[in-house]
Amino acid sequence: MIRIFRVLAIVMTVGLSGVALIAQQPAAAPAPGTARSIAPIDLTGNWVSIVTEDWRFRMVTPPKGDYASVPLNAAARAVADAWDPAKDTAAGNACKAYGAAAIMRVPGRLHIAWQDDTTLKIETDAGTQTRLLHFTGTPGGDPSWQGYSAATWELAGGAPGGGGRGGAAPAPAPAGGTVTPPAGGQARGGRGGAPPRGGSLKVVTTRLKEGYLRKNGVPYSENTVVTEYFDRHSESNGDEWFTVTTIVEDPKYLQQTFITSTHFKKEADASKWYPAPCKAS
Repeated sequence: MIRIFRVLAIVMTVGLSGVALIAQQPAAAPAPGTARSIAPIDLTGNWVSIVTEDWRFRMVTPPKGDYASVPLNAAARAVADAWDPAKDTAAGNACKAYGAAAIMRVPGRLHIAWQDDTTLKIETDAGTQTRLLHFTGTPGGDPSWQGYSAATWELAGGAPGGGGRGGAAPAPAPAGGTVTPPAGGQARGGRGGAPPRGGSLKVVTTRLKEGYLRKNGVPYSENTVVTEYFDRHSESNGDEWFTVTTIVEDPKYLQQTFITSTHFKKEADASKWYPAPCKAS
């Protein structure tokens, strides 16, 4: 009898140990080969926009008709000159300046996290918008403020994972924070010229609702294609940054591509996160 009890005790101890070991196991790692597992840079965390240019267009709503540095055609200028924020609010369009073509220029904070192994989620406290960057899938769904964003990794040196961009060296950014793409290549932003750590994130967004590039009614159309490059940088004092270069192409309202370079600094936590609804002005 004693021997039976001893055997039972051993079995129970082993069983409980197994349960304890299972409970102590860390969260499942990303599946090998997924976008999350092969990411050359880590964009997750809490970030705040640092406004170093275009202050009068970003920090306050500029007056009607002030659309300097945006290459608008005559049709776009007519739309901008007719801007009426009260009309937008009444029509339920207070978020027209918070769409994917403009949201990264709106001052505020971002929270970036993996929704799953193939979808990176960007949440903004300004306008409480959510962007989903899809590494798999096909563009679809109804047009929306954030549209459909297709994402790919671009590894340093053009290694597999999206391919390098190549082309001529980018032109320096003039006052106002916009740059003109050089012949044969895309313009690139960067804080102090710091190179990306291992690669970049490329995002192409389509299926957008018509919106505003600036809060004073500077328009972009439903035909707009937004291409973004996200590069992460480190400084010697330990600060972490990422720069997003945004290239807006709109055959309806723009005479040429409109390019901006926007900087974000990493924060330790979400203690300053303050979601606020869209405002038409």
